[in-house]
Amino acid sequence: MEKLRLSDEQIDSIVDLALTEDISHGDITSEALIPPDLSGKASVLIKEKGVLAGSEIAGRVFQHVEPSLKIAVLIKDGARIQPGDIAATVTGKVTSILKAERTALNFLQRLSGIASLTSQYVAEIQGLSVKIYDTRKTTPGLRSLEKYAVRMGGGQNHRWHLGDAVLIKDNHAAVLRALGMNLKDIVAKARQNVPPGVTVEVEVTNVQEALTAIKARADIIMLDNMNLEEMREAVKLVAGKARIEASGGITLANIRQVAMTGVDMISIGALTHSFKSLDICLELEPQAFKLI
Repeated sequence: MEKLRLSDEQIDSIVDLALTEDISHGDITSEALIPPDLSGKASVLIKEKGVLAGSEIAGRVFQHVEPSLKIAVLIKDGARIQPGDIAATVTGKVTSILKAERTALNFLQRLSGIASLTSQYVAEIQGLSVKIYDTRKTTPGLRSLEKYAVRMGGGQNHRWHLGDAVLIKDNHAAVLRALGMNLKDIVAKARQNVPPGVTVEVEVTNVQEALTAIKARADIIMLDNMNLEEMREAVKLVAGKARIEASGGITLANIRQVAMTGVDMISIGALTHSFKSLDICLELEPQAFKLI
């Protein structure tokens, strides 16, 4: 299974912050009602079909609350899941399981929602060579987790941060055009001022700008909110001289048509900002209760 691109310290920091929100003042309900020496077992129950993601961080939540809790992961991240599946079990003190429940499920439901939505987009372009990419439109502080979920759904990661590659967007171009530069000059300036090997991508809004970007030797040309006819024309003009990315206004309803224009990449911000959390719950098994 592909691992999170996070150190243990980074994962711990994310989990600690989430738990501080929820249990820094204790769990007054569980502490008032549940015997502190009662142990039991709970199952992570899938209630909606999709793709699982987030098992590792959910497990970390339980163990941060109570290191003695035992977590058994039964379904790996990236696997397709169906209602009734048991993704994992947790065994140990019931009060600790209840304290960790909501935070663990928050991670698991949201990351599985991202993975599931991504998998739907990937399914729509099956048989074509184009790849689905995410964007930097992620939840602040959770980018690594959300980009991991995209990979679990079969997608690819675009830039992780602003230092990853040059991406000349409309606001960059507006500033430099106000200073008297044209698009070709802007791409050349980027080439001049970044180390060799750094990818230079430029956003364009029409076919003429795409042609200029080719002449300027951009590595990737992003077709921003172009219609299908314009995309096809741009692909024909580029003719393999650069990679072509389509972005903006792409949905499950039109992605197949966009992919068939011949673009190499399709980036979709919705993967990480408009997903629906997957329905997953935690169910305690009364027959497993015992006093310790």
